[in-house]
Amino acid sequence: MFSGNQLIDPDTSRRSARKHSQPKKGFIRRNGQDHSQNTRHLFQILFVILNLWIGMEFYRFTVSFELAALHSSAGRPPGVEGWLPIAALMNLRYLIFSGHFPTIHPAGLVLLLTFIVISWVWGKSFCSWLCPIGTLSEGLWKLGRRITKRTLSLPGGLDLPLRGLKYLLLGLFIFAIGSMSNQAIESFLGGPYGLIADVKMLNFFRHLSPTAAWVLTLLVLASLFIQNFWCRYLCPYGALLAFPALLSPGKIRRQAETCIDCGKCAKACPALLPVDQLKVVRSAECTSCLECVAVCPVKDTLDLTFTSRRKIPAWIMAATLAGIFLLAIGIAKWTGHWNSPIPDSVYQRLIPQADHFSHP
Repeated sequence: MFSGNQLIDPDTSRRSARKHSQPKKGFIRRNGQDHSQNTRHLFQILFVILNLWIGMEFYRFTVSFELAALHSSAGRPPGVEGWLPIAALMNLRYLIFSGHFPTIHPAGLVLLLTFIVISWVWGKSFCSWLCPIGTLSEGLWKLGRRITKRTLSLPGGLDLPLRGLKYLLLGLFIFAIGSMSNQAIESFLGGPYGLIADVKMLNFFRHLSPTAAWVLTLLVLASLFIQNFWCRYLCPYGALLAFPALLSPGKIRRQAETCIDCGKCAKACPALLPVDQLKVVRSAECTSCLECVAVCPVKDTLDLTFTSRRKIPAWIMAATLAGIFLLAIGIAKWTGHWNSPIPDSVYQRLIPQADHFSHP
């Protein structure tokens, strides 16, 4: 039901009726302060800083060759390939069907595989702990709520089909890439456009067209007023990570025996999940942000668990995330699967002509 711009959840009235119909439970209040959100926000800040550094280094690298330098004064940071998800998907398809690790933009594939592993271990934690776009999206809706004192929710009849858009976009990408042969992928990524796809991506934001500027403006405005608009409805990367996340042994579990039906967990959930009615949160929309766990006032009632319902503190989850990420990059560097073997002479020839290369 709707009242103005707010979505009125019928489960709220049922929850209220249930609280009045059942005897009030005694409970043991949680001791100490929950630090999960401080830890998560620290990870978000560190990853934003990392990506800003990568962006600045790559900008310096690109500008050096635009000025006709023989060699760049700044090295090309391989991490920039994390912003090339389509190339990473192409390389994943190539790896699966050829058995060989690609040499062009290998770091993008390493990062994609790393985030898939992370999603299998801790659900879609990449989205709420590591992704800079997820951090920006979260910051925008929190800013919008501070300005307007509310966050808009779409009705279920509109929300559900819109949530399917990200899977539709993912399906289109997978169909297009899946129909390519290994030879076609080699030809594309080894051609002028593919070799400097990262430069083309940078130039897209450096020289925004009026249409792109309007689209980005609309996305920002929508994200201010609708919680996690991009992540919830449009992000194909999040849609891809949802599949390994569904198989993750790391889950949020609620003990109904001690739950006092306060509804704080459901109210805090950025994914708008009815956590207070679930025994185990299995939704593909859950990003393992632990906000629901952080607000639960009752001891041993809502916790992050792994496999055999063993409670896992947030710091162990954080350490695992960092460990998987750093280990994957370390192995990639050690095995020679991190840097692209593209010589500076190729960049010197192609970067000044980047705007002349169109997508095949």
